[in-house]
Amino acid sequence: MPDNAPKSADLETFANPAPQRDYDITIEAPEFTCVCPKTGHPDFATITLVYTPDKLCVELKAYKLYIHAWRNVGIFHEAVTNRIADDLIKALKPRKLRLTGAFHAHGGITTSVTVNYSAK
Repeated sequence: MPDNAPKSADLETFANPAPQRDYDITIEAPEFTCVCPKTGHPDFATITLVYTPDKLCVELKAYKLYIHAWRNVGIFHEAVTNRIADDLIKALKPRKLRLTGAFHAHGGITTSVTVNYSAK
């Protein structure tokens, strides 16, 4: 993982106000950017997070800053989507999580990477 990649510790959390119930939280970040490690060109994506919290929820400003911190990181679509999911799982310990990176077209090809997680 690149040295300049954000860390899961950057994701602040707060107590789930309704831990007795299953409910989904959806957060969409339409201005995600990272850098292609092959070409050095920027990669743009919409990152969509859907999770069922257990004891913790992610604080939105911290999540926004975490997402924007990927801007200068050289990383492949598959790696960054999985890393963001890993960091969220580590910070939140959710009941369920689905993270999709829908990357914009490069040379006429789009990429979508989806990570699914379910606590055991």
